[in-house]
Amino acid sequence: MLDPNYVQPEAVQIEVYANPSRPTSAGVVKAIVDEFVSRVEEGRTSGMTSILQLMSNGLLNPQNAESEVQGLFQNVDQTESTAITLKTNQQGADAIEFDLLAYFAPGMALMFLMYTVSYGGRSILSERAQGTLPRLMISPTHTAQVLGGKALGIFFMGIAQVGILILASSMFFGVKWGDALGVSVLILAAVFGASGWGMLITALARTPAQVGTTGSAIMLIFGIMGGSFISLENFPPLMKTISKITPNSWGLDGFTTLALGGTLKNLTEPITALLVMGAVLFGIAVLLFSRNGLVQK
Repeated sequence: MLDPNYVQPEAVQIEVYANPSRPTSAGVVKAIVDEFVSRVEEGRTSGMTSILQLMSNGLLNPQNAESEVQGLFQNVDQTESTAITLKTNQQGADAIEFDLLAYFAPGMALMFLMYTVSYGGRSILSERAQGTLPRLMISPTHTAQVLGGKALGIFFMGIAQVGILILASSMFFGVKWGDALGVSVLILAAVFGASGWGMLITALARTPAQVGTTGSAIMLIFGIMGGSFISLENFPPLMKTISKITPNSWGLDGFTTLALGGTLKNLTEPITALLVMGAVLFGIAVLLFSRNGLVQK
């Protein structure tokens, strides 16, 4: 500052990178940076003004100015009026360590679950075409018991498929799912929601071939929309909203919560959504079965 050979350094450029999909958080970060830079500039200007005033009034020898300034600011990092404070909490750090397999493993399991439930529904139409289902309908067995038993078989098949994949990811790849009760209830809810889609596809189709074609298409579409291939965080807001019609989206939300240390009480929203989804779709499927004469004796 007092050296005749002193060269003013170039101004430092501070760049803040913002996520367009999260303008609020970006604005908060920018406000913090602006406040910090403002305080730094304010302190620098005030210090220079004070030193110059002392020198002009003869209270400070220019030859001792440099040492006085160093003594004045040597303890500045110990003040409590800092603009930014960093706090580190190591407690629970292991619980929030996230494994990518905890996202992709259930993502693949939920995608192929759609194929399983649609294939199970295909068997109902196959039995109708072969004459097995009509013979069951004229038996003393109640219609609801016949269709309920077939739907229950599809449900158990889906539970076995997802459960085995989740268990394998834990045993062979070391994925930590945390709350075992939460995992079990989430699997039941996810399979129930997906089974509702399988029954609806079956009710809308006319032939087993249509179920197979439609089921494969729905499996891929729901896999993409539900985040099985690409994280939902990369989707625009509209696509995130539309993805809520898929069991994949709600199931992945629940499994991600578990992998981050959540428990059953943190899964209220995805489990409720999956149960409501399954109940509504099953109800619509039963009405369509009745209209098409499938459940009539």
